[in-house]
Amino acid sequence: MVTAFVSALDLFSIGIGPSSSHTVGPMRAATAFVDRLDEAGLTERVARVSCSLYGSLGATGLGHGTPDAVVAGLAGLRPHDCDPDEVRGAWQRLDPEGSELRLGGRHPIRLRPSDITLEPRTRLPGHPNALTLQAWDADGALPIAEETYYSVGGGFIRRDGDPATEAEALRHPLPYSTAAELLELCDEHGVSLCDVARHNEVAVHGEAGIDEGLDAIWAAMAECVSHGLATEGELPGGLRVKRRASQVRRQLEAYDREELEAAAHRDTSTEWLHAFALAVNEENASGGRVVTAPTNGAAGILPAVGHYYLRFVPGADQAGIRRFLLTASAIASLVKKNASISGAEGGCQAEVGSACAMAAGALCAVLGGTPRQIENAAEIAMEHHLGLTCDPVAGLVQVPCIERNAIAASTAVSAARLALHGDGTHLVSLDTVIETMRQTGLDMMTKYKETSEGGLAVNVIEC
Repeated sequence: MVTAFVSALDLFSIGIGPSSSHTVGPMRAATAFVDRLDEAGLTERVARVSCSLYGSLGATGLGHGTPDAVVAGLAGLRPHDCDPDEVRGAWQRLDPEGSELRLGGRHPIRLRPSDITLEPRTRLPGHPNALTLQAWDADGALPIAEETYYSVGGGFIRRDGDPATEAEALRHPLPYSTAAELLELCDEHGVSLCDVARHNEVAVHGEAGIDEGLDAIWAAMAECVSHGLATEGELPGGLRVKRRASQVRRQLEAYDREELEAAAHRDTSTEWLHAFALAVNEENASGGRVVTAPTNGAAGILPAVGHYYLRFVPGADQAGIRRFLLTASAIASLVKKNASISGAEGGCQAEVGSACAMAAGALCAVLGGTPRQIENAAEIAMEHHLGLTCDPVAGLVQVPCIERNAIAASTAVSAARLALHGDGTHLVSLDTVIETMRQTGLDMMTKYKETSEGGLAVNVIEC
């Protein structure tokens, strides 16, 4: 069987903003290119490197920091442990006549801003997010090495020409390719979705390894929320969008204190949920440390719902957060294999819709839902994001992206609680809605898929 399962430790990738496909992926592609130069023994011959950004990477690359990410990747920086400040402005800081860059942090070359070009009208057949890197020697007549990479969403990259291997499937004792097969495994073994995911994870990472990895992922998510709730000011990029999470936090803390002193009760859980999501996506928009879930543009939904669980659900604990993340990864695996998590490929339904489905199913699971209720919750969440376009104003992951995460977090909670009122029986299956999302993405006009050439991007005046 060709399994859909993707490890949570790969899916939830600790990186930097503002985009998993436009920042994290290109940075990884650049480091992979340097690694291949090293393996081929060509690094010492390289005098210059050029990079062409195609399709969506070319259309919205400036607003998403793609040239900066490529420069940082060539210099040997990696998304999971780099200093975000070293990435911001890396391309703009280059001298027009050429600046020294140490390839992989070692070999000196000259790099000019013009060595990285934006070609939005050229779309390669492999994926809308494509980049070609070339290495040149001092003679410069022909490139001595050339590779094309596709940034396929969520920070994942694929090199052109590489076979689509499923080697990891051999190590997964409970493989599945559809939600129906996943539910059959749950029935057969008398377990929940997170248990299937955990069984597969343990086979690869071991008990201690997966727990340590999940705890590190949640710690990074929590730190992102905490930092976002405490930070004020304007977001970069020229739209002069003000951060709101900190102000909302202060207002809610005041409300909660007043209610406590008056012995009154007003439910602020939804407002806190919004604040958590705003915090993450404001961090992302500023190029800060975030966790793809399953992408950067949709990174606020899962942490927001996880914080909602910890703060407002009695008995919530770290073990529950592990179940929460594993359930979310099991659902995301289905979407990634059978449709897409890339906004450039499927529109925002592939990003925010997928994240909402993950969070809804995960919350349903930790609230005691059965496997079929969990599948129902994910289906409800995805169904009501079908057709959602990706049209970021000015090519920045700010409007409508930040608020969209807050609203989708609310939808996830609603979907989970709605599913819990039923027995899991429903007309539209998760498999059906994922396939519908795939078809809708194919039908969607390119201008609505992360190009900033349609929708809000052309109807909102940039000021």
